Amino acid sequence: MEKQVRAVLLLLGEGATVPFIARYRKEATEGLDEVNVISIRDRAEQLGTLDKRREAVLKSLEEQGKLTDELKKKVLSAETLAVLEDIYLPYRPKRRTRGMVARERGLEPLAAKLFEQGDINPEAEAFAFVDPEKGVEKIDDALSGARDIIAEWINEDVGVRAALRELFAKKAIIYSKIAKNKEEEGAKFRDYFDWEEPVDKAPSHRVLAIRRGAAEGFLIFRVLPDEEKTVAILKRHFVKGDNPASQEVSLAVRDSYKRFLSLSMETETRLESKNRADGEAIRVFAQNIRNLLLTSPLGQKRVLAIDPGLRTGCKIVCLDPQGKLLYNDTIFPLKPRSRVKESKEALKRLVESFGIEAIAIGNGTGGRETEEFCRDIDFGRKVAVVMVSESGASVYSASEVAREEFPYYDLTVRGAVSIGRRLMDPLSELVKIDPKAIGVGQYQHDVDQKALKKSLDDVVTSCVNAVGVEVNTASKQLLSYVSGLSEKLASNIISCRNEKGAFSSRAELMKVPGMGAKTFEQAAGFLRIHGAENLLDASAVHPESYPVVEAMANDLGCNVSDLMTSAELREKIILENYVSDTTGMPTLTDIMSELAKPGRDPREQFELFAFTEGVNKMEDLEVGMKLPGIVTNVTAFGAFVDIGVHQDGLVHISALADRFVRNPHDVIKVNQRVKVTVIDVDMKRNRISLSMRSNPMEPHGRRNKDTTPGEKKTGGRFARRETGGKTSGNPFSDTFKGWKAD
Repeated sequence: MEKQVRAVLLLLGEGATVPFIARYRKEATEGLDEVNVISIRDRAEQLGTLDKRREAVLKSLEEQGKLTDELKKKVLSAETLAVLEDIYLPYRPKRRTRGMVARERGLEPLAAKLFEQGDINPEAEAFAFVDPEKGVEKIDDALSGARDIIAEWINEDVGVRAALRELFAKKAIIYSKIAKNKEEEGAKFRDYFDWEEPVDKAPSHRVLAIRRGAAEGFLIFRVLPDEEKTVAILKRHFVKGDNPASQEVSLAVRDSYKRFLSLSMETETRLESKNRADGEAIRVFAQNIRNLLLTSPLGQKRVLAIDPGLRTGCKIVCLDPQGKLLYNDTIFPLKPRSRVKESKEALKRLVESFGIEAIAIGNGTGGRETEEFCRDIDFGRKVAVVMVSESGASVYSASEVAREEFPYYDLTVRGAVSIGRRLMDPLSELVKIDPKAIGVGQYQHDVDQKALKKSLDDVVTSCVNAVGVEVNTASKQLLSYVSGLSEKLASNIISCRNEKGAFSSRAELMKVPGMGAKTFEQAAGFLRIHGAENLLDASAVHPESYPVVEAMANDLGCNVSDLMTSAELREKIILENYVSDTTGMPTLTDIMSELAKPGRDPREQFELFAFTEGVNKMEDLEVGMKLPGIVTNVTAFGAFVDIGVHQDGLVHISALADRFVRNPHDVIKVNQRVKVTVIDVDMKRNRISLSMRSNPMEPHGRRNKDTTPGEKKTGGRFARRETGGKTSGNPFSDTFKGWKAD
């Protein structure tokens, strides 16, 4: 493993991209995939952050004159930021504390005596430190100051902080309660008005829901273990006996926990639970985006796209097989204007004039009615009618990208074009939209936005490079996700294409301004040029491997084209004969796969889908109905399914299968076609409950409680019931005193 990690780090250091390393450097990494490469990259970045902080700590200690050999060794051996900060804590510049004041008053010797817990009289010892001129008016002042110093020693004990950190991680409870007088206004968070649950068991959506409620001022929450048990653990560590000095140390222990340790450990635990929840939410979002981006494409067909509208009519556009806008118009097939006959004639004329092969209809308001209207038209031949998700189309139509593509058309035309292109090639169109606007996430606006962007960029880059990009038709946005290509270089490729015509070979890309040898190496294998003289230019075979393929052909007395069309010839190739220092069996195996199916699209083949006729709105639904649907979003608590009534229904995690499901992604994915049963329709709250179980009306057995604001409650055990009642009984009568919404 160490060799593989070193190889990845070396390649990354040389400017190689994740897709390039995973696809074309398998010999060096011994076959690590993109997930492995990304993990190594991210861990290296984390360690880089730790090293930078370590340098800053060492510099600060040196400037303070406190850097001893022993302390330097501890700093250099710290394996996490938390441990490093614990080591640095006693030396970190800080505001004036009670312990500092006590030291200034000369009370540190008294604190040391008490901390030893010998057989002494604390009051008698403290009397010697009474000095009104130093602010120590009486014996109690001396003892109080000494305890303040001890409390800080306890707080700065590295071993104790590590143990307490582990205790908080395993035993802390997340408590939430409603903020004062916010019951009505914060009703959507009512599940958390009096909630408690072990923080290490709390699922991501509950943690993020509680934090959102706190951020919006409706909830107050804390994360703490049982105070008495925790203080008892600390006392066992620091209190050595049962004499008067030990009693003073015992008071200092409780004070240290209340003023220092509980607050710092709670802050760390809250942050850690947030990071964990963010990670899970980002993982779910990224998986959804991947499935959506890799949706089956209709392909290069002539498409008529319709953006449905009631009062303003349905905007229609006609697109050529490359997605170029040929024509646009508006028809009024729906109420209130209902020019049905004229609209039918217009569509029949356009289908005939432009040779339309498929009609794409946005699934927004009026979508189902428009679909039925189109299906009733006899076009004289088969024309596919397909509902297409509009999610994010409005964002695209108002974007700078859309204005650049269609400067002379309004938002409705741009939106209709986007709908049509999504049917033809979802990936090419969706890369133009911020993934967060596509609507397949869970609390995507609450998680760490930098981490989210990084993860989504990785996903989009992975999908684009897995599919490959046709250089002569790709948009700037699509090209910019190709391995090694920047947005500027993508623009340069477009400019060259517009000025000099289509590229006829991959080699011609070297003439593009800014395209150096290293960039070409990273990008070439993921770029496709169909119709090129060299057939390999349309495949995923990297140009650096062309000589190998040519050698195979020469040895068989044929040309490359023959190899690509004849399985019989390929079977004669003995791969071991072509192994070299730079080309190993993994690359040779990939080459053979490409020769068999050059430029193969990894996406599934497109299949037509239709919703149930006559079920267009919630009022048409009845409990027990079995309906076809398309999964629009997968979350930690279940999946949302479009059944064609303008309101997605929820299949709770407990209703996804006949067996227990721990992770919804194990059984379902975005854009999957499914059969569901309606188990509840709540017209007042505009919610639909669905099931994918074979016996949907039977009790579901073990269920996880869904607690997401706005989510349909379908039953299940509450967290406190899962742990046998209230998790700890919330022993702190003052847990929430003085705390505001975080």
